[in-house]
Amino acid sequence: MTENGDIAALAQRIASGELNSEVVTRAYIHNAIAAQRLTNCLTEVLFEDALKQARELDAYQVQHGRVMGPLHGVPMTFKDQFNIKGYDTTMGYVGRTFQPAAEDAALVDMLKRLGAVVLAKTNLPQSIMWCETENPLWGLTTNPTSQDYTPGGSTGGESALLSLRGSIIGWGTDIGGSIRIPTHMMGLYGLKPSSARLPYWGVPVSTEGQEHVPSSVGPLARNLSSIRLVMKELILSRPWEFDARCAPIPWREDVYQEFRAKHLTVGLLVDDGVVRPHPPITRVLMAVVEKLKQAGHDIVEWNADLHPECIQVLDDFYTADGGEDIRIDVTAGGEPFIPHVEALVNKGKAISVYQYWQINKRKFALQQAYLNKWKSIKSPTTGRPVDVILMPAMPHPAVPHRSCRWVGYTKVWNVLDYSALVLPAGKVMSEDTEAQWNFDSRNELDDWNAAVWKNDGAQMAELALPVGIQLIGRKLEEEKVLAIGAVVDGILR
Repeated sequence: MTENGDIAALAQRIASGELNSEVVTRAYIHNAIAAQRLTNCLTEVLFEDALKQARELDAYQVQHGRVMGPLHGVPMTFKDQFNIKGYDTTMGYVGRTFQPAAEDAALVDMLKRLGAVVLAKTNLPQSIMWCETENPLWGLTTNPTSQDYTPGGSTGGESALLSLRGSIIGWGTDIGGSIRIPTHMMGLYGLKPSSARLPYWGVPVSTEGQEHVPSSVGPLARNLSSIRLVMKELILSRPWEFDARCAPIPWREDVYQEFRAKHLTVGLLVDDGVVRPHPPITRVLMAVVEKLKQAGHDIVEWNADLHPECIQVLDDFYTADGGEDIRIDVTAGGEPFIPHVEALVNKGKAISVYQYWQINKRKFALQQAYLNKWKSIKSPTTGRPVDVILMPAMPHPAVPHRSCRWVGYTKVWNVLDYSALVLPAGKVMSEDTEAQWNFDSRNELDDWNAAVWKNDGAQMAELALPVGIQLIGRKLEEEKVLAIGAVVDGILR
């Protein structure tokens, strides 16, 4: 029941009567308990409610002779950030405990209407604003492969749980890579849609009210077909009728089928010019490129022009309030700061409204400039513009705890509000440690990344840590990105 990880297959077995919802729910609860013992990935546990919900689904199926919806009996889990009625939404803050949500988040409500079973909520970093998963309330979440390593963040509890088959679909948020980083580190699939595609109502976030680089809701899974299925079913359910911020864009099956069938023009970005990727990251990426070429797809060189400016804009938005939002939540519970959170809140003083407007002007100018850049880069062979960008998700695989620092490969796409997908493409291998990797220093972050490889590369190879790749489409191009992801995944598998 839990081995496959394919939602369509599981839902069909339930619909046919081969399995029932309660049996499936119990199987995933069993795995979730084991995952919690190994990695400390859970926060709020909803097992009793999940079993009650499963029994109600089974009774409905018996009474009506059909399932409630396309996700009938499918177990799902949610990052602690999502409101679920009757349970706390702590975001890793002690001060937000014992304040149960009065209603479900819009996404949770929609999934329940489709028949999904809600199992649990999962761990995240204090404030959610980091690429690892640790807070004083719930503690440290570890990588199932090694307790010395992180599963990533901020949706790290979900990535650890999914990798141990404690869920079939996890739901996270992404304001700088928080879905893509843990999926890359754990060998999973993760989609960051543009912010207006899925409902965010009922999902609290640090710096809430800062809407100029909005966070996005998205799924994590063990296969790509499951991500496509949940995205399609949610969009067919008209999320704009549940959340005023959602764009009324229907599911575009014609776009999906078009890009499943066509020869692709792929922009290749190997290095962002700030932090050089570790040898296995580059090796895996170039192996994907060779396979795409062999399949007849066109590869075009991309560049990191405008990336530093986009990253600076996001950093300026993060600190525009002088850290007040996060500081209020941390001090409310009298908890200690996690070191990277303390560094963030002390990074700068609050700015004026006028200064905030200037950041917005820079952001809009960069979005327009990147649109022009995308249109201008064309294949020298065919003259076609790029369909998608292929690049690393991070400059390194999973790293020892508190070693994650540079997320420039992911957060540039949050500023642009582009669609982004991460899929597994390989593993760290012993041959990577033999590669010549001696370069001049670029900056302190580059030196840090080189030191991580020098100190831990051999251990990464011994653990055979996963390596993902990242595919980038333009704004609201989820169907296209999922289709191209399916093409690439098919070539790799």
